[in-house]
Amino acid sequence: MTSCTVTSSKEVSKIKIELSIQTNQENKEKIIELLLKDQTKFLVNFDEQNSYNLEDDVLSSNLKYFCRSLLEDERRVIENAIFKDKKSEDKKVLIVYSKKYEDIASELRNKYPYQIYFAINMSNYEKQIKDILNVDMSLNRNNRLSKLDKSIQILHTPRIRNDIIGIYFLTDYDAGKTIVPIFKSYTLDTKFYSSTEIFHDASNFKKLVDFENTLVPITNKMLGEIYDKNRISIKSEIETILIKDLLMIEKIHQNNLFRDEIIPLTGNLKIKRNGCLNRDLGLWKVSTVNIKNQI
Repeated sequence: MTSCTVTSSKEVSKIKIELSIQTNQENKEKIIELLLKDQTKFLVNFDEQNSYNLEDDVLSSNLKYFCRSLLEDERRVIENAIFKDKKSEDKKVLIVYSKKYEDIASELRNKYPYQIYFAINMSNYEKQIKDILNVDMSLNRNNRLSKLDKSIQILHTPRIRNDIIGIYFLTDYDAGKTIVPIFKSYTLDTKFYSSTEIFHDASNFKKLVDFENTLVPITNKMLGEIYDKNRISIKSEIETILIKDLLMIEKIHQNNLFRDEIIPLTGNLKIKRNGCLNRDLGLWKVSTVNIKNQI
């Protein structure tokens, strides 16, 4: 497909947009789908040489006009929340990562070498989790006390090590929904953090019950866009939202609409004329109860 011009039947807007983009077929289809829903005239060319290259992996791509990719912005927010604002050197952050995220864990280790790094092996994860949290040590201590006087029944909840101030999960959905509930069962007051990657493969928010109260960087507008939709995955919906941002910002630049002070879906700062855009993401505490009221 070389170019396509579509005019809304309602003709409610005189705004026009012209695009020259190189990207994969999936992204092309999303662009056309979004443009067709819009009430503007558009011309899009997917074959022009030296045009803007929208990378296949939209989530890890520095989209046009933005300073960083969405995933990079998410990780920066988490780092600021749990590493840079950490007050006590005696307290540690536990970084739990699966094999897929070894490179990211290595980068964190270079920047924050005195934290605790835990490569989870999904073949024996339960024992590993107990070991890293010192759960067995607590259980053994309770058994020794019980043997001192067998007539006394001791109600015991395992006490984990007290130097962990927060847990940062670098895992995908399958690993996350398996191990996060186990960590929860042993850590009552510890804050959990993750990027949106931990629930990318979930089909909707109802599937996030295992991640309740985990702090995740995301905007209320994104929650609103994803809410009550049942696509192949939440990841697919976020990719669509990113492309929607790209098209909206392009429209603002081409039609000089900066006075409207529009805020992108994936950020909390208004779109500006000059310089790259920072998203300034906040942290959402995952809750599957009354999601609509959180938007």
